[in-house]
Amino acid sequence: MTLEGPDEEWTRQADGRLFRRAARVVVLDEDDRLLLVQGHDIDEPTQRWWFTVGGGIAPDESDAAGALRELAEETGLILDESRLEGPVITRTAEFPFLGDVCRQDEVFYLTRVTLSEAAAPLSRAGWTDVETSFVDEIRWWHLADLRASAGTVYPVELPDLVESLLPGWDGRCVDLGVQQDD
Repeated sequence: MTLEGPDEEWTRQADGRLFRRAARVVVLDEDDRLLLVQGHDIDEPTQRWWFTVGGGIAPDESDAAGALRELAEETGLILDESRLEGPVITRTAEFPFLGDVCRQDEVFYLTRVTLSEAAAPLSRAGWTDVETSFVDEIRWWHLADLRASAGTVYPVELPDLVESLLPGWDGRCVDLGVQQDD
C-alpha cells in the first residue's frame, strides 16, 4: 500500500518526503467531550496514536470545505460551514507512515455538536482503503480521561489546547510550528 498515486493528495517533494495540505476538526460535544480517532502504522502495528478527524485537502477546495468533507467522510457528521470556528491551530507535522517520511501542513477548525449529534452512530462509509487499513477506533473522550490514558495523542499539546477552547474560541490561531510525530 502506498500514499502516492494519481488520485491521492500526496506529492513527492525535492527532499524526498511526501507532502500534503490537510484540514482537521476539533469536535466537541455539549459535555466537553473530544472526538478522536485511533490509528496505527501498518508497518509498525504496535505504534498507536490518537488524532483529530481530518485529512488531505483537494487542490480545488478551501481548508474549511476540506475539513467538512473529511468530517462527513470519516464520521458521517454533516455540518454547515457556519458551524466551524477558526482556524484555531496550525502546524506542520513530520512523521513516518507506510515506510515513508511524510510532511503535512495542518489547519485545525473547531466545531461543537449537540448531544444528539454526538449520540448518533459514527459512520465509516466514506473511509478510503488506507483509512480502513490503519484506523482502529473512533471515540469520545473527556479530557481528564485522555490525560490519564497511556495513549499517544497528536499534536501532543492537544489536551491543553482543547481545554483552552472549552469556554469558547478567542479568535486567536495557535501556530505549533514544525513537529515530529514519531
